[in-house]
Formats: sequence, C-alpha cells, structure tokens
Amino acid sequence: METLGPRAELDYFDERSIDLPVPMAPLEAWNRMLSEPLPLLRLAFRIRDAISARFGVKRIGGFSSRQRTEVKAGDMLDFFLVEHADPELLVLTERDRHLDVMTSISTRQNRLTITSSVITHNGFGRAYMIPVGIAHRIIVNRMLGRLKRTLERQFGPAR
Repeated sequence: METLGPRAELDYFDERSIDLPVPMAPLEAWNRMLSEPLPLLRLAFRIRDAISARFGVKRIGGFSSRQRTEVKAGDMLDFFLVEHADPELLVLTERDRHLDVMTSISTRQNRLTITSSVITHNGFGRAYMIPVGIAHRIIVNRMLGRLKRTLERQFGPAR
C-alpha cells in the first residue's frame, strides 16, 4: 500500500480490496475497470469541472477509456501522473494548490487493492473532499464489483 504519508497525517484515506478469479497486473485491472465507464460518471466529472474551475482548479475531464499496454513513471494515465509502475503496483497522483491525491492499485496473486489518500492544503480542498470522498467510495465499490462479476462470468468464481 502506497500513500501520501502516514495514515494519521492524511485528510482522506480509503482502501478497497477484492479477490479475483484470475491474477492480473494493476494496469490490466485499470484498463478493465475503465473500459466501460459507469453510467453518470462522465456527468459527475463535468459537474466537478464546472464547479471546481470557478476556484482555479484545472478541468480533468474524467476517464478516457483508452486502453494502455504499458506505462512508466512520468507518463500520464488520463489526468493522473504515473509515479510508479511495476507488475504488482501502479501509483498515480494528481496534485494542485488545493490538495494532493494518490491512488495506488496493487495486485498480489488474485487480490486487487485500490488505496486512495489525500492531503488537503486549504479550505477549498477540505470542502471539495466532503462530497468527493463519499462519491469516491461509491464509485470504487461499483467499479470493483463490476470487474469481479465480469471476470467471474468469464473464469468462474474467485478461489
């Protein structure tokens, strides 16, 4: 698990894990989860961008569904900077004057874990994380659940 710092110093922390029926690399999990975006996710990003832009936050546009076969540190994966990429760990960040976000996708055997951590820098960052923190948990749960169901239809249940 990779985070922005010790858990006690984080303003937001969320970790979700599932067991998959087959092992896969973090980038493959990313590609599969985002190959068919959740309904309303694009609208949620548009609303986020419209509101946040008024406070000087850059528009991120959401997820592209673009499939990548490889990434390395320094590459961009949609709006995230890839800080680390190996066969078991993908570390993605987005940083601005309001907050720093890190999302780590790790795989060990058949276990997939998504860990997100945030450090806020000001009042806007703290206010932003109130709805985003709630939405993040819902979105990640749905993406993981959908990935698991899709893979179980293809390969059978996780063992």
